[in-house]
Amino acid sequence: MGTDLHELLRSLRVWDPEVTELPPLDPGAAPADPLALFTTWIAEAAAAGEREPHTMSLATAGEDGQPDSRIVILHDADADGWSFASHSGSRKGRQLAARPYASLTFYWPVLGRQVRLRGPVAAAPPPQAQADLHARSTGALAAALTGRQSEVLGSPAELARASEAAWERARREPDAEVPSWTLYRLRPEEAEFFQGDERRRHTRLRYRRTGDGWTRELLWP
Repeated sequence: MGTDLHELLRSLRVWDPEVTELPPLDPGAAPADPLALFTTWIAEAAAAGEREPHTMSLATAGEDGQPDSRIVILHDADADGWSFASHSGSRKGRQLAARPYASLTFYWPVLGRQVRLRGPVAAAPPPQAQADLHARSTGALAAALTGRQSEVLGSPAELARASEAAWERARREPDAEVPSWTLYRLRPEEAEFFQGDERRRHTRLRYRRTGDGWTRELLWP
């Protein structure tokens, strides 16, 4: 088994030129604000065929200091921060309550790009969280109404019953509120943009928040 896995990993290609474009990143032409560059990059990832460019890795730590990560969806990004949502009682919700600081990572292999953000996280006011939930699909509301995220599940049948009831209610009450649903915003203190290079001379441009503005600097790859 170990040998098979080793051989498989060695056979995989990184940034296959047949399906990957590695565009340049000119640090001197980069905008002063990371949000502007992020907006351009996610649009270019979508245009290049990245199937889910708005998915991202969310890393948190709990009271014990142990790291945790999972994939979530970006709901918005503006001057208030990069937004995602979850139940307040979920594992990530509890971790953010204990340590309201996190990091986000976007990876767009079709362009050889990634973006890393880290900073404090705050919960938006409940009305904004409910508005965010109701702007999404019926399925998203049904999932939120199912609730009990991260709790131990007794059986698939138990989930099926709860989910079916939640779907029925979501169709019947499209404005149903879910009090535990929380919209979180990460306000980055650092934002790094990584552009891959076929000769491994990768460009790493880091923004660091300084007062009301940003300082830009390059990092060794």
